Amino acid sequence: MDIKITALRKARYDDLIQKYENPIEHACDVEEGDVFFSRDGEKPDGLCESAWKSMEFFVKELAKGGGNFYDGWMKDPRSAMISCNDGFRPVSFYIEVADDADDKGDI
Repeated sequence: MDIKITALRKARYDDLIQKYENPIEHACDVEEGDVFFSRDGEKPDGLCESAWKSMEFFVKELAKGGGNFYDGWMKDPRSAMISCNDGFRPVSFYIEVADDADDKGDI
């Protein structure tokens, strides 16, 4: 089963970056609106490892036909809202079972 992963929001906490993070040139390529597709619970190309580790359980469960996480947490039981674990610039991802009508491109 194909799972659609959409980056809905990307926050940035400049005060925390300034205070705690060592300067780095490249941190995160994900932008709001980016869409990734997972086939059968596999990590999509282009999705960072940190984000994948945060959502892997949910993607794999949805790909196996599971869902209804935490007894009704989401309005759509075949979905999840997960943030990556970057405390300086977290990205919120909406994870859902892909509709056959979605343009999946090359997954």
